[in-house]
This record gives sequence, structure tokens and C-alpha cells, in this order.
Amino acid sequence: MRILHTSDWHIGRSFHGHATLDALRGVLDVLTAQVREQAVDVVIVAGDVFDSAVPAAACYSLLSDVLRGISDAGAAVVVTSGNHDSAARLGFQSALLRDGIHVVTDPLTTGTPITIRDAHGPVHFYGIPYLEPGLVRTLWEGIELRTQREALAHAMGLVRAELAERPGERSVAISHCFVAGVEATPGVERDIQQGGLDVVALSTFDGPDYVALGHIHGRNRLSDRVRYAGAPLHYSFGEAEKPRGSWLVDLDADGLSAVEWLDLPVPRRLERIEAPLEELLTDPRFAGAEDAWVSARYTDAAPQRDPMRRLQERFPFCAVVAHVPAIALEPDGSTYAARVRGTRDDHDLVDAFLAHVRNGVGATAPESALIREVIAEVAAGSAQEGAVASAASAVRASRSGVAS
Repeated sequence: MRILHTSDWHIGRSFHGHATLDALRGVLDVLTAQVREQAVDVVIVAGDVFDSAVPAAACYSLLSDVLRGISDAGAAVVVTSGNHDSAARLGFQSALLRDGIHVVTDPLTTGTPITIRDAHGPVHFYGIPYLEPGLVRTLWEGIELRTQREALAHAMGLVRAELAERPGERSVAISHCFVAGVEATPGVERDIQQGGLDVVALSTFDGPDYVALGHIHGRNRLSDRVRYAGAPLHYSFGEAEKPRGSWLVDLDADGLSAVEWLDLPVPRRLERIEAPLEELLTDPRFAGAEDAWVSARYTDAAPQRDPMRRLQERFPFCAVVAHVPAIALEPDGSTYAARVRGTRDDHDLVDAFLAHVRNGVGATAPESALIREVIAEVAAGSAQEGAVASAASAVRASRSGVAS
């Protein structure tokens, strides 16, 4: 049997505010073509099908189109829910789906296999939906589950008990979790704690011939038989160096026989660039990033005016801009009030303020001239107001004397 292991489609997720539905549709069209070209028998989607518990209508349309395409390509599909999915919304239409498309969202079905046969006999697929401890704590009578580690240990216990009744038969487990020993992408895999009791031991998944995992967005091999496929799209710059694709898994009569990585296309490259802003805007060495998603870090000592707009004139797909001074002023512990105490005039006071908020960079020559001009105008205006006030006071006094 030939199995394609994918996960974390995150249908509906944006990339730094930019929609990704069209890009994801294109990538999943390629995945569907691979199913046909590689004569895949079963496609596994290991959780986080949607990015939100309340997906937009277009997200459902995309999912329906892709599942229909995979089915038309000749493969069965087994989908499980992840921590981003609403199990109810993902599973509500499962009874209406065509034969060969299975959506597993009910924790109580854990341990009940979806059995698909090939020339060598049955292969049992044990889908484990995302087990939120707060929701499954007392789901099984007489058992209290306080952590995801405990919940998955119980779930895999049910799987192994069921497998014991099928000696010599092949099996695949599917889970969405964080397994010890895998490196996560900071700020990407949300909502499952990456530490403490919520990290699941690799030994939890002993037993099946293959374990298809979801949740981590990068490709990871924890053992020959336990793997993460990662997401089909890049959803953060932290994933830029991680390939996109899926695992092609072969089972022979005796179990796992081969695993191969199939690359998926990257619709738009991700580039991280760093230099002073003027270099980013003009230096030819950054020309290769002009058609990529860009995360720019400019290293000028002081913040620059309107950097995003200026960068997007050269890099239309610049999505992130950060000011990271090459030399940062070390704080000396003094307060701003202490720094400006004894300042001689208004110009020096403004200059000291600029240095305080701009990493030690005071007024430039043009700024200094403008500051002096504004201060002079304010002073002239104040003097004029004073003269007018004095004249008005004299007039009032004169009128008072005439009246008396």
C-alpha cells in the first residue's frame, strides 16, 4: 500500500496580513497530481485542516474541492482534527462525504480503525483527533486525564489493545501533538504548550508500522516510522529554510518498507535581508529578493522615516520591517530628567530628547536648523502676544482714567 502523509494545511490562514487561499489551492493541486502520478492508495491529513474554528465559506469550498480531487485521483483519504480545527465544524459533513473520505473528529472513536485493504490484506488506520485535556478529562469512564501526555498515552493504549486482536496485521496511527525531541518554529505552532507535561514521549507511539504526525510545520523524522510532514505552505519567515512537501510511505506484506520525501512547489520564496536602509533600497546584492516575500531589518542607528512604504517601492512583497540598530546605545541607568538637567536652551533640550528616543542620535544638521527656526518663530509669536497684551492693558487703564 502506498500512503501520502501530509498535515497542517491551515486553510484560511494569512501570511502577515496577506491572503493565502489561492497559493494554497495551487500547491494542493500539485499534491493531488502527485497522488495520481505516484499511484497513492491513501492520503493522510494529520490535523489543522483549517486555521480557525470558524472558517470562512471559501475555506470549506477549497477543502471540498481538494478532497474531491484526491478521491478522483484514486486515493482514499483519512483526515483528523487538530488544535486549530473545530471538531464539530470539520466533522459535521463527514456522513455526507463520498465513500473513501473519512473525517475523524470524535475522541470516542479512538481505537476503532478505518480498515483499507490492498493485495496483502488489511491495513488499519487509527485516527486520533486532537485531544484537548479540558474536554476529554472524564470522557472515558473511570479514567481522569489531566494532560495531553496522559490523554495520548490512553489513546495509544486503546490502539494497541485493539491491535492485539489483529496479530500480524499492518497498522498506521495518526496524531496531532508535540513530541519530545522535535524542534518547533517559534511563534508558529500555537496553542499546544511546548514544554512540561504537554510534551509527549516518542515511546507513546510504539506499536503501529507507521505514525503520521501533525502540528509541527517543518519536516521532521523522529524515527524511521514516526514523522512530521509539516505544512504545505510557508506561514512564517521562521519556516523559510524548511522544505515544503509530504512523505510517500510504502507498506509491503511485512509492514513499513520505504519512505520518500516528495517536494511541493513554493509559490513565492521567503527572503530575510539586513543592512542600513539606504543599502536595502539601492544595493544590487538584494536584487534577488525583489519578487520574494521579504522580512527586512534595517540597521541604521536611528529609526528612519516611513521605511515600509520606501522598501515596498523596491520589494513589492515586503511583509515585515524591523529596526535593529547595528550599534545600540547601552543604558547608563540615568533618567531622562537627569540627562536634561542644566540644559542651556530650548534647542539643546530638543536635541537631548531626540538622542534619548533615537538610540543616542541627536538632531542632524537639517533638523537642527529646522528646530532653531521653529523656536525663533515661537519666541517671536510670544513676544508679539506679549506686546499686544501690554497695549491692551494700557488701553484699558486709559479708559478707566477717562471714566473716572
